[in-house]
Amino acid sequence: MIYGDGIRLRAIDKDDLPLFVEWLNDPEVRHGLMIYLPLSQTEEEQWFDAMLKRPQEEHPLVIEVNDQEQWIPVGDCGLFGINWRVRSAEVGIVIGDKSRWNQGYGVKAVRLLLQHGFGTLNLNRIFLRVYENNPRAVRSYEKAGFVQEGCMRQAHYQDGQYFDVILMSVLRQEWKKGGRNG
Repeated sequence: MIYGDGIRLRAIDKDDLPLFVEWLNDPEVRHGLMIYLPLSQTEEEQWFDAMLKRPQEEHPLVIEVNDQEQWIPVGDCGLFGINWRVRSAEVGIVIGDKSRWNQGYGVKAVRLLLQHGFGTLNLNRIFLRVYENNPRAVRSYEKAGFVQEGCMRQAHYQDGQYFDVILMSVLRQEWKKGGRNG
């Protein structure tokens, strides 16, 4: 477990998959994600089996919040595409429990993941991609310390429109200077 202030990250268990399927089949939750089609329990189980074959550092983690002394899963996050030569990784996150949106859990989870990436895995750069039509996510990443470094013009298609994909990153030296607490 990786603990922060009222939040923790833990390994995904097969028992978590029905909750993930519920979240990812909600169009509002899927809105900011690369996933654009509903998925079945079988497909999620196949994803889980394939994920277990990847390096452990790239296994996503369940985001849980402490609610009245009980840990409640609200989403998942993780680092992937780790390049050990340049010490870089991409981050992905979803807060699937919509009742927990706009409460700062995404920022806390990303900060905790940065702490893990820089402090435990010794990474130097952590980056992400976010769609321009998801300003709430952009603000949350900025609060966690990410800065915009580029833009892939009209690289995302959704609901009959093209949108830019914003590239954001944070470097170890920036993380050391800024807020480091989850």
